[in-house]
This record gives sequence, structure tokens and C-alpha cells, in this order.
Amino acid sequence: MSDTTITFVTGNANKLREVVAILCDNTDNNNAETCSKVGKYRIINEKIDLDEIQGSIEDVTIHKAKQAAEIVNGAVLVEDTCLGFNAYNNLPGPYIKWFVKSIGLNGLVKMLENFDDKSANAITTFGFCQGPGKEVLLFQGITNGQIVSSTGPTDFGWDSIFKPDGFQTTYAEMKGNEKNKISQRSKALAKVKEYLTK
Repeated sequence: MSDTTITFVTGNANKLREVVAILCDNTDNNNAETCSKVGKYRIINEKIDLDEIQGSIEDVTIHKAKQAAEIVNGAVLVEDTCLGFNAYNNLPGPYIKWFVKSIGLNGLVKMLENFDDKSANAITTFGFCQGPGKEVLLFQGITNGQIVSSTGPTDFGWDSIFKPDGFQTTYAEMKGNEKNKISQRSKALAKVKEYLTK
């Protein structure tokens, strides 16, 4: 594989569109696939089943990046996104995907019904690894918000129950470019882009 090719590891079409749109300064997620270059790097994607270890978001991301670099035998970009409830000392955290699958969005909202504190933080961590045996670099972004009853489309993770601070709508109700300006993913990707284009 070319040393200027980076494999973004995801099978999630929504996530791929969002990531490429942000990296390429594209305002419209729907046209994101038309751009695949960041600096000297060409971004491709591949769906790879990676082990999800227990641990901090940093531990999880580093493990995924190292494993993916071995599998593709080249440079990789992996992502792990958390949603932590302050009332639960940042749980579900890196296990949010499994919580969504097991109890659903309404179940997540019900977890906080007996708490006055509905605040939450959304954290995205990208891990970049240049290849097998190389160091994993981490790039993290955080957006604070509130957990609310599900509003808007429910086709992208927990977006319909997360209302970022300073906004009257959930992520799910926002247009792609509006969300991409303030999301934890965009904040982390700004750091990725700065590194890849320097």
C-alpha cells in the first residue's frame, strides 16, 4: 500500500460521509465522497471487525489502531466515540454503542430520569497509526450537552437524544454542515487535519 494512503476503518456510511466532509471542508455531507484527499494523503475506507477491549477511550482507540495497522499493513485512521453522563461519572462512555443496542435510546434517557443532572459529554478520539509497530497518535474533541427525549431522525447512533450546549436542537435535527461545525468529531478531525497537512 502507498505510504500516502490512509485507510479509515469504518463500515458506517453516515460516519464515513461526515468524516470525509469535515476533513475536506465540504459543507454538504451528501457530496462528501467526491473528496478523498487531505494534504498529500489519499483517504480510503475499509470495514474491518476489530477487537473492542475494555478500558478508557484512549486504551480502546490505541488497541484498535494497532490492530488495524497490522491487518491493512499500512497507515490507518480509527475512531472511537463516547457519550458520558456526568451523573454516572461518564458512563456509558466507550460502551455507548452496546447500551444503544441493548436498551435503546429511550432506555438511555430513562437512566437519567431520577437525576436532576442531565448533562453529558460527547467525546470522539481518532487514532492515527502510520503502520505496523508504529506509535499511535491520538486526536480528541469534546462537546458538552444535555440528554433529552429523542427528537429527530434516529438513524445515526444517539444523535437524537443529545442537545449540545447553546443550541435548541439535537444533533439529529441539525443539518450536516451545522452539526459539523460544533460536533466533537469535527473538533477531533480539525486536529487530525492539522497534523496531516503540516
